Amino acid sequence: MSARLSSRLGFILLSAGCAIGIGNVWRFPYVAGQSGGGCFLVVYLLFLAALGVPVLTMEFSAGRAAQRSIARLHETLVPGRPAWRLHGVAGLLGCTCLLMFYTTVAGWMFIYFVKTAGGEFAGLSPDAIRARFDAMLADPVRQIAAMAAVCAGVAAVCAVGIRNGLERASKGMMLALLALIAVLAVKSALLDGAGKGLRFFLLPDVSRMTSVGVVRVVVNAMNQAFFTLSLGVGSMAIFGSYIGKERALLGEAANVAALDTVVAVAAGLITLPACFAYGLEPAQGPGLVFVTLPNVFNHMSGGRLWGSLFFLFMCFAALTTVLAVFENIVACLVDYTGWGRRAACAVAGAALTLLSLPCVLGFNVWSSFQPFGKGSSVLDFEDFILSDLLLPLGALAFAFFCCHRFGWGWANFVKEANAGCGLKLPPGLRGYCAYVLPVGILVLFVAGLVSRFAS
Repeated sequence: MSARLSSRLGFILLSAGCAIGIGNVWRFPYVAGQSGGGCFLVVYLLFLAALGVPVLTMEFSAGRAAQRSIARLHETLVPGRPAWRLHGVAGLLGCTCLLMFYTTVAGWMFIYFVKTAGGEFAGLSPDAIRARFDAMLADPVRQIAAMAAVCAGVAAVCAVGIRNGLERASKGMMLALLALIAVLAVKSALLDGAGKGLRFFLLPDVSRMTSVGVVRVVVNAMNQAFFTLSLGVGSMAIFGSYIGKERALLGEAANVAALDTVVAVAAGLITLPACFAYGLEPAQGPGLVFVTLPNVFNHMSGGRLWGSLFFLFMCFAALTTVLAVFENIVACLVDYTGWGRRAACAVAGAALTLLSLPCVLGFNVWSSFQPFGKGSSVLDFEDFILSDLLLPLGALAFAFFCCHRFGWGWANFVKEANAGCGLKLPPGLRGYCAYVLPVGILVLFVAGLVSRFAS
């Protein structure tokens, strides 16, 4: 590919924007709450370094060496081995599956930003706020309109180009996101009674870990650490193809993971102290953002302003991921078909709008489809296909591809990863990357399936 990002900052913010999304600011706080707080955070950070950073380095390296999307990455690096192309197809399917439900949730964030800014939740009881959320899910027209607006918006931005569209928009939203999260985290930490939440989140307590279940806490932390970076489907490899060889890639992967972690931890610092300050349950689950937090803002001085800023922050977090993953789909279409960028964006945007309809309709018209039992939906099924199957198996494929002779091979991977200045990948790490890392990914894969289907 001839396209290039204009700066290293653009690369880091764009890559971090892909990683930083609803998984950080929506899922992380409630999983931390359900997992006992401090011990979960420590285990999460350990797994992020041990699993996430090495695989992220592999994706960046393969993308930069091939100068292609995952659609053509393997045939460029290992011509004559057609079996590897299946990973490219799986990567495109994974990116598409991610956006099939991500666009819907991004639409929810915009709806809630408008509702909060308009004062719709002011003075409502907790039951009334829950009823508003249920009413939104039951309204397919409003959800489809919000989802379609997200799809059209990202297609229009990406059609402008890599630098003037994708990079410029992602830079602006990421910088705004970081500013908003800093302000909100400070505000939450200064609430009366927030100290209990800070201690719960930041100080490890083995007794809480034991009460939740050590195995459960470890599995939750490993799952969150791995999937927060959306590894395995090539969504990061594409950004490796957009940068030069001035910097070694282990350091860049560490920078992206660190920024991703800062946002996740800051989201916890916003949410959990606020819950403790107002006597609300921190282990509420997915409803924490849409049901619990509007109650928090109702009790807070200037709550309408703080609530609006919070959901604006959530919008930016969702959109940066949608933009980054959509770019990967566009790059795959260009590689597969030879179309121009604008045509690929138009087709991808229209197709994504149609493919996102099942997720929206799964909460109303198709609500009888409950694949994992009562209360589950199309979104849960799509998340299962992506999170439990495509992401771990795709990451496993990257580990084998980069570390073994039947793939690209360790020597080629290390040469590419270490090109440029900065933190280098130690050659002695081969045994870990080639054998220990795949075992860790397999454990995560099996644990995820067991957790999903356990009675």
